[in-house]
Amino acid sequence: MILGDAHFELGGEAPGGRATLDDFFRRAALRDIDAIALADPPNRESFTDGAPRQLTYAQADRAISATAAKLRWLGLQTDAVVAMQLPNTVESIIVLLGVLRAGMIAAPLPLLWRKQDIVGALKPLGAKAIITASRIGSAAHAEIAMQAGAELFPVRYVCGFGRDLPDGVVPLDGLFAPAAPGFEQPPARSGDAAAHVAVVTFDEGAGGICAMARSQRQLIAGGLGPYLASGAAQDGKLLSAIPSASFAGLSLTLLPWLLGGGTLNLHHAFDPDTFAEQARAQDGGSVVVPGPALAQLNDADGLGRPARIIALWRSPERLGGVASWRGEPALVDVASFGEAGLIAARRDDDGFPAAIPVGLVGAPHGAPGAVTVCETQRSAAGTLMLRGPMVPAQAFPPGAEQGFEPHLDVDETGFVDTRLPCRLERDGNSLSLTAPPAGMTGIGGYRFLQSAVDAAVASVDPSATIVALPDAVLGQRLAGTAKYRVALIADLQLRGLNPLIGGAFRPRAVRTA
Repeated sequence: MILGDAHFELGGEAPGGRATLDDFFRRAALRDIDAIALADPPNRESFTDGAPRQLTYAQADRAISATAAKLRWLGLQTDAVVAMQLPNTVESIIVLLGVLRAGMIAAPLPLLWRKQDIVGALKPLGAKAIITASRIGSAAHAEIAMQAGAELFPVRYVCGFGRDLPDGVVPLDGLFAPAAPGFEQPPARSGDAAAHVAVVTFDEGAGGICAMARSQRQLIAGGLGPYLASGAAQDGKLLSAIPSASFAGLSLTLLPWLLGGGTLNLHHAFDPDTFAEQARAQDGGSVVVPGPALAQLNDADGLGRPARIIALWRSPERLGGVASWRGEPALVDVASFGEAGLIAARRDDDGFPAAIPVGLVGAPHGAPGAVTVCETQRSAAGTLMLRGPMVPAQAFPPGAEQGFEPHLDVDETGFVDTRLPCRLERDGNSLSLTAPPAGMTGIGGYRFLQSAVDAAVASVDPSATIVALPDAVLGQRLAGTAKYRVALIADLQLRGLNPLIGGAFRPRAVRTA
């Protein structure tokens, strides 16, 4: 792993120096070009088209170059924003790295987003292309992308993988052919390539969907915490159930693989039986799972026998109430603060999660000489604030702060407010999160402004009601009542709303003894 020669401090040179994500991939490939780099979930055909793929580093490199060449052949220019909505399969990794190799900006979209969210997120960015799959589960994502693209004037192309693509969608399955076109590197950008915006993810705020842009250097800083805290061996195996469609997903799935090399095994939509099958084949590697599923998986031997487990907590306020970990594998908790940042910390001998420190946060967490990856502070309003190497430092696109669209708000000292309520502990050196952001509903990795959900439902059926309830696994869930449930669900779907909203009105199964 290459971290650069300079020890990083806030405001100094970032981890990785001038290295890009493509540099890390190429260096891992040079160690063993014929080693397996990426592997699909074995149940791939149950949720999308195509047999499971397994690529060596040589094959992955060709596919990344073919993707970059295709985007350039389509006429897309340096720094064009390319949106992607793909399942947690090999394509999601290849396309993202291909976009970066082409000198463009990747914008991964959450899988449950439909037309309304896609249009709302991409319109301010002037995205030039959308890459998706013919189907993901029961949803026809290529059709959804075409509908969104029709409302987005700057979108020139909708591209897709899979069978029976709609007319007008550019097919991409040929990118994996041995004779796929090679790629001539475009002229380099001026300055430091690692400092340019590389990836845009999205968060929901009080004003709507907000774009969070990061450079490759900031992405590397985000991945360092989980990677170093886990103590993963170089060129080991990594199994991840967290898609690279968010900052947390990138930091726990893509970055640890690039930093350490080895094989990245992907898992989609959390099927316990399939995950257990994959986990048992890890041979002492690492597995990445949603934190709330940890105890259930461990009890059912669904984790196999990994050497280390990385658990993602998208509702980090719940970490304060989790049980002590007594399992044999090392456990790393990753507290995700929306798209603003995250903190990874390995559990000590007492088995309880580490507290959030006030001030500088290093990787590995609490280790002498650790590389600083962010800084924490409690705001005057009692919320957690972040700044530093992994945290977005400005609104995107440039100048967004001068307009009316939702945008990242950075204070004069560089701190970003996560809006997560927190308290300062008696020791004065640590913080505890106490609640989710006010007015927001968090379901798995999705955030909703509850007032916007209420308004959307009321616009269809003023007599319907929808509320957020606690959920042991997802953090929260939506539950609704309506006189004409089926018609309401159909109307919400027609309007292109997230299916979690319509799903709130489906009858829940009643358990019987």
